[in-house]
Amino acid sequence: MEQIANIVAGLDVEKVRKDFPILGTQVHGKPLVYFDNGATTQKPQVVIDAEARYYENYNSNVHRGVHHLSQVATNAYEQARQTVASFINAAHSHEIIFTKGTTDGINLVANAMSRRFLKAGDTVIISAMEHHSNIVPWQIACEDNGATLKVIPINEKGELQMEAFKAMLDETVKIVAVTYVSNTMGTINRVEEIIELAHAKNIPVLIDAAQAIQHISIDVQALKPDFLAFSGHKIYGPTGTGVLYGTTEWLNKLPPYQGGGDMIKTVTFAKTTYNELPYKFEAGTPNIAGAIALAAGIEYLQGLGLEKVQQYEEELMTYALQELRKIDGLRLIGDAAHRSGAISFLVHNIHPFDMGELLDQQGIAVRTGHHCTEPLMDLFRIPGTVRASLSFYNTKEEVDKLVAGVKRAASMLL
Repeated sequence: MEQIANIVAGLDVEKVRKDFPILGTQVHGKPLVYFDNGATTQKPQVVIDAEARYYENYNSNVHRGVHHLSQVATNAYEQARQTVASFINAAHSHEIIFTKGTTDGINLVANAMSRRFLKAGDTVIISAMEHHSNIVPWQIACEDNGATLKVIPINEKGELQMEAFKAMLDETVKIVAVTYVSNTMGTINRVEEIIELAHAKNIPVLIDAAQAIQHISIDVQALKPDFLAFSGHKIYGPTGTGVLYGTTEWLNKLPPYQGGGDMIKTVTFAKTTYNELPYKFEAGTPNIAGAIALAAGIEYLQGLGLEKVQQYEEELMTYALQELRKIDGLRLIGDAAHRSGAISFLVHNIHPFDMGELLDQQGIAVRTGHHCTEPLMDLFRIPGTVRASLSFYNTKEEVDKLVAGVKRAASMLL
């Protein structure tokens, strides 16, 4: 019956799980139940193979050699860029900048905006639910220029207060930077409306899609963000990889983030001329193997069918929330009407670290702490949460193990 339930969305989850070698791991003598996908997703064998194949068969630097291996590596690297562009429906592949991850992409934009577009009296808008990676770079940019950082408030359910946001959009605002999906609460923000409202006043928007890209189909030409950043390791690719999408118009406006090889056309001691897009923002030898393996992860997800994945994950989320709500003393942190990926909770007055350790002893991996959203924890007046974050390779049977594990841990700690 359980296997039938896990195929209801047209996705054969039991078959899919076999594509992920690590899911057969034993932890403390028990089968691994991995609910820490918001921190990083596990990798299918095709991703592992793609990275190994690069090093085994055509390891070489890109863009710099006329020899065979360099040309093969360059073709594979640039094909990876095209794969990403197609996945998010970018108008041009040169609008895809390979980065180290979401953090790197946001820092690129914040640094470039700081150097050219921010001054004293200007405003940057973020939200109360942002990851530190979309807070600290903007704090640095504002401090460097005497600009002001303003924060969109949230309600008790963990949803943005859109009327407050509208009131903040004045002539001082130079950029809005918000997350698509909260990494802590799973809240899906109304990014379409945010972008539309900001663009009505000619304000650019950066979307942190680190927690959305693996769950929600994103079409940047329809959504119309000026920038969108995500990490490869959140979408079944390797760590140390990421993508910054930017419109051609905005990428041409921004100065380079770093200097070095490949981002130049000519260099003299008197002056340097910068390269064209996307290379203007890719200084030095890139993570070639990582980009190729990231493309393999994206192609794997596309092969499953993102609509099927989304439907299955929504059903799994509904089931998990339904069962967790039955636990005595469990309090959800964030209860938005529209959510994806993550569920944060506390049980009675049990510290999340204690709950996490006892779940680990049962083979259940969850994340505990403030999840790099410390200001959000302060708003809720809590030290942190237990976060269970879902993927398409999770099952209802695993949700049942989580629920039983939480109950068992609570009985030991209360």
